[in-house]
Amino acid sequence: MIENSASLLRQKLARRQALVVPGCYDALSARIIEKAGFEAVQISGFGLAGSLLAAPDVGLVQMKDILDRTWNIVRAAGIPVMADIDTGGGNAINAAVTTEELIAMGVAGVNIEDQEFPKRCGHMEGKQVISAEEMAGKVRAMADVRSHSGADLVINARTDAYAVYGLDEAIRRSNLYLEAGADMVFIDGIRTREDIERAVREVRGLLSVNLMDAVSGVKTELVPIPELARLGVARVSIPIASILVAHRALEEFFTALRASPTGILAGQTQWVTSFSEYNKFVGLTEYRKMENDYLPHLITEKKLPLRKVG
Repeated sequence: MIENSASLLRQKLARRQALVVPGCYDALSARIIEKAGFEAVQISGFGLAGSLLAAPDVGLVQMKDILDRTWNIVRAAGIPVMADIDTGGGNAINAAVTTEELIAMGVAGVNIEDQEFPKRCGHMEGKQVISAEEMAGKVRAMADVRSHSGADLVINARTDAYAVYGLDEAIRRSNLYLEAGADMVFIDGIRTREDIERAVREVRGLLSVNLMDAVSGVKTELVPIPELARLGVARVSIPIASILVAHRALEEFFTALRASPTGILAGQTQWVTSFSEYNKFVGLTEYRKMENDYLPHLITEKKLPLRKVG
């Protein structure tokens, strides 16, 4: 956790230089993204659904579970964390209460979307959106909580209207949400470079673009990051790569292990991080130092002698 993470994130986004914000699904994946050199991380609702429930991102994760996982990630990360609260947990009142909890945790930013509940991943078919006015009410409620708390939380309002009504409505909604107090907007599922260019021109505030896995783009054209920076895009999210990478690595390793005639993969070190390297990454050295500082050495370093009874 870092102090003033929201203000730091706000400054980075204000540059409109396509800040790349990968998605994580737990504390470990957040730390790995940080170690790779990224300046901020977002929590992936798609990743949470997969890692917590082995389920698709169709609104099955409970808000308590989202907040619990968010707290763990914020504590572990040394870079600003953007939360994902889907549709806000209900109406504007629910969104306001959830915002209070996020601010208390030290979250830097939050994504909220205008889909009907239960929502679904923005690149899936069959999405429906609530009215723009209802979503604006949620954003206003969140912005009022932020104002009253004195926090600097970045509110990113996502619209899924592009797939339902087209780009004109998505831009209209984006500007309405900015007027309601959002700091940045995100048109999910936007398809082409031309549409991105138009959105940058016509949205009256910061714009985020979603490249999904940075490999296929799913529905959005994969425009190089430097080009998005030249266009003036504020944030580029890559939300689902971490869970897809983990899925591929786990599936391939355990498939190979099961197929091995010996039942082991002796010497095939390409599959795994070494035991010592992993323990170093998660900070075992620091915990061992605490044991030496605060626990009796007989307990931490030696076996206690047996006592004779009687």
